[in-house]
Amino acid sequence: MQIQVNTDKNISGREALAQSIEDVLRSDLSRFSDHITRIEVHLSDEDSSAKSGMTDKRCLLEVRLAGEHPIAISEQAETIEEAVADASQQMVNLLETELVKHGKW
Repeated sequence: MQIQVNTDKNISGREALAQSIEDVLRSDLSRFSDHITRIEVHLSDEDSSAKSGMTDKRCLLEVRLAGEHPIAISEQAETIEEAVADASQQMVNLLETELVKHGKW
């Protein structure tokens, strides 16, 4: 399961953050690893560092399943970590639904 983390220019601590995100996703999505070929994570600060907002950190999570179209989920939260955790949990639910629907689960 390959994981690629992409950030916008407003996100700092990219190396440590990327490792932390990979750890969360590998933990949460490990039971689907036989079906997942690639995960792309896109992180952004919607309001940038010049402004602050309650839910301005965004995580777009795209999972590519073997032999299927990619599926994506987007979550916003106060922190990147919360946005990733929320997106990851939503992806677990979506993967369960998709794999059952296609008879792979």
